[in-house]
Amino acid sequence: MDTKQLWSSVLNEMELAVSKGTFNLWFKDSDIQKIDDEGVVYITVPSMFVKEWLMGKHHKTLLGLLRKYSNDVARSIQYIINSNSSQKTQKPTPVIQKTIVNNPTKELPLTDFYINTDDNLNPRYTFDTFVVGPFNELAHAAAQAIIKKPVAYNPLFFYGNTGLGKTHLMQAVGNYIKQHNKERRVFYVTSEKFINDFVTATQNNKRNQFKEKYRKYDVLIMDDIQFLSNAERTQEELFHLFNHMYENNRQIIFSSDVHPNYLQNLEARLKSRFMAGMIIDIMPVDQESRMAILKNKAAQNNVEIPYEILTYVASVVEGSIRELEGVFNSLICHIQMKGKDITLSEIKQLTKNSTKPTKNVSVKDVIKAVANFYNIDEESIYNKTRRQEVVRPRQLTMYLLREDFGISFPLIGQKMGGRDHTTVIHSCEKIKNEIKTDPSIIQELNQIRALM
Repeated sequence: MDTKQLWSSVLNEMELAVSKGTFNLWFKDSDIQKIDDEGVVYITVPSMFVKEWLMGKHHKTLLGLLRKYSNDVARSIQYIINSNSSQKTQKPTPVIQKTIVNNPTKELPLTDFYINTDDNLNPRYTFDTFVVGPFNELAHAAAQAIIKKPVAYNPLFFYGNTGLGKTHLMQAVGNYIKQHNKERRVFYVTSEKFINDFVTATQNNKRNQFKEKYRKYDVLIMDDIQFLSNAERTQEELFHLFNHMYENNRQIIFSSDVHPNYLQNLEARLKSRFMAGMIIDIMPVDQESRMAILKNKAAQNNVEIPYEILTYVASVVEGSIRELEGVFNSLICHIQMKGKDITLSEIKQLTKNSTKPTKNVSVKDVIKAVANFYNIDEESIYNKTRRQEVVRPRQLTMYLLREDFGISFPLIGQKMGGRDHTTVIHSCEKIKNEIKTDPSIIQELNQIRALM
């Protein structure tokens, strides 16, 4: 039997079944070493991480596919760590406590990187260190598209909650272009810095210099566009800068915490220009992607952390990537200071403030809790009635599903009577804005949560 052809057939099916990021992380560097007379398939993998992950998550699927393509010759799987493969693909990963013993004064792995003030790009933010998962696959694909074909999507607009990797992805685009297309001038700026630059230029009567500075770039990356709210004169300047760059086929990339349609106190003409490009929602991070991020961080820091510790952290830290990285850095610091492996009870104590109590709550459970609280029929929340006594509970239901459980706007719309995702976005933003002026809504939400 041709083992290469067999494994290639299995991998082709797995590539269709999982995300690109998952496939590259867990399957790409694997192979069949041999199949013995008893039907045991020996699969080589690059590390203990990969071995334990495949055994825990994909073993049954792999065995089923091996049997399918080997005409039931395959009976079981043995995973073998291929040290040669590991050495080729990454640096040695010594066990962390050995590093501490041999180098007691070794600095913590929190390396400072020089940020070039000519472009404001952080060299840490590259595609090599960016983990792709189901939550950001589309955003990553769009970013790849514009580095291969400039202005394929113009403008490119990412939005999503804080700490989900928007800045990393945008700067990865900038760093790639800077490295591979040196004649194209790239500049990254936060909207706050853009406002400050504009205000300073206006006060010093240097508006022309300001225009010249920003209009010379071929790629402009602007982060956190939502902070332009109410900055009317800066918005006008951005409007003219946008037109100049767009008309001259120069790439523009924006990010925000909300869809451009729901940016508060922003000129309609700016919103319309944002809407003319590619707009992508970056979703909350799923558990498999969190595990991949932790594995990636461990590899970057040349450390090996027990699989069960990483699995636990990935399962309980459900916040942003930034929060996950913070827990990882605390974990590294804790181990290095104590000079020994961390126990599961210690990691539970370390992460207690980063975890939220979880329940197995379905969409139906949330709707039932809301209906009970407002004393209305559950079915009315699904229906398309516009009665005021139903509209508000429906909006609160959508808000809870989005904010508490991270369900995507399209899926919420689908589960709630087949509504369009823009209706869901509008409802969530409406509740967010009302919370700012009406504290009683928070009390209502907390009482509903208590019912779930």
